[in-house]
Amino acid sequence: MAGKNFFASKAGAILAAAGSAVGLGNVWRFPTEAGTNGGAAFILIYVLFMLFLATPIMVTEFTIGRYGGSDVSDSFHKMCGGKRGWKWMGLVPVVGGFLVLSYYVVVAGWTLYYAYEAVTGGFMHKSADDFSADFAAFSSDPVQPLIWVALIMAMTCGIVALGVQNGIEKASKIMMPMLFVAIIVLVVNSLSLPNAALGLKFLFQPDFSKVTSSVVLSAMGQALFSLSVGLGCLCTYACYFRKDVNLMNDGLRVAGIDTTVALMSGLIIFPAVYSVPGLQPDAGPSLVFITLPNVFQQLFGDVPFLAYIFSLAFYLLLVMAALTSSISMLEMAAVYFHKKFGISRPWAAVMVSAVCMVMATFCSLAFGAWKDVLIFGMNFFDLFDFLVAKFIMPIGGMLMCIFLGWVVDEKVLRAEMTNNGTIKSPLYPVYRFIIRYLAPLCIMLVFANELGMFSFLK
Repeated sequence: MAGKNFFASKAGAILAAAGSAVGLGNVWRFPTEAGTNGGAAFILIYVLFMLFLATPIMVTEFTIGRYGGSDVSDSFHKMCGGKRGWKWMGLVPVVGGFLVLSYYVVVAGWTLYYAYEAVTGGFMHKSADDFSADFAAFSSDPVQPLIWVALIMAMTCGIVALGVQNGIEKASKIMMPMLFVAIIVLVVNSLSLPNAALGLKFLFQPDFSKVTSSVVLSAMGQALFSLSVGLGCLCTYACYFRKDVNLMNDGLRVAGIDTTVALMSGLIIFPAVYSVPGLQPDAGPSLVFITLPNVFQQLFGDVPFLAYIFSLAFYLLLVMAALTSSISMLEMAAVYFHKKFGISRPWAAVMVSAVCMVMATFCSLAFGAWKDVLIFGMNFFDLFDFLVAKFIMPIGGMLMCIFLGWVVDEKVLRAEMTNNGTIKSPLYPVYRFIIRYLAPLCIMLVFANELGMFSFLK
């Protein structure tokens, strides 16, 4: 029988890890990236990068976490074997966890508000201009968004405070199946729309003439962002894996779930967008909070019940996706203070939540009262996003690969990948080649692209 500090079942471990990976990046960012980068060709390249780049890096996080069996910082310390400098590597994800959760919960709060609007019928009988004006007024309000941010943070804190089995694992076993049910319902409805074939063509009929170096780099960046590699969230969850877990197989399963959710999100959004005259698939970040509510009303306005069900299912899907990821972000930072300073798990969760709530307030106000408060030319929300997406994630992912590929004794790595020789790992040579050579090079390219060094290619 597994202890309380381990996932009770293999299914629970996979669903929790998949919940960490599946988030707003799948349902919001992926359709945005696919829409602005030409659709099917981008998606094909993205899937290849998921398989040959992002998944091996995720397995690297799994390996470090399970070997250490503690928080992400202590896991690095244990695995580095006393090598100078590397024991501090684990602090990078902890800092990143505070930053990413602080701005992520702002958007998560928006999704919870929109779910409330869907439940109460707040979308009914509104025009495109109404949706645009409503979102601008809501996001810039100094108080109202913070109420929803506090609610999503309280939900996240409550689940983390309950512990590994009673909190994280149970929540994942409930929310992940519900997420898939919502996706299936939405996909079936979307594929029944009048111009669904155009959306399917956009998603699955590649036009390779649209492929540029910039599109390739964007697909690579989305693959890394989608699995949240480099942040240490999956490394933290792997601390709760039992020693009989097959890291490579479970990594492939989690990547498969994550990719499936992203592709099914495309099946929801693009057939719907193509079914409303005048809308384009490259609407960008406004797609979820302005364009789609308008799409639901225009498509089903004559049948209010369908408009209500479609809107409700979609925004509940967004809330669950946001919550499963915010749980892993909070867990990563909370368990560090729990282990390092002996603070009880509930109090560690509350403490980290309180700090993140203060920082989230800065990020939320950046859309309204503090929009002119700039640091290096960026408001608080953009600054936190910039630091995480353009520095902490790519650098963290690259250093993890270098650490496991070049610093850690190869015998230790092989033992973890084969569960001390009890299972076969035929992909091990390929995996080791990727983390030693291919992954660091690719991440350096993404890092350079995020900093604008390849802007001349666009």
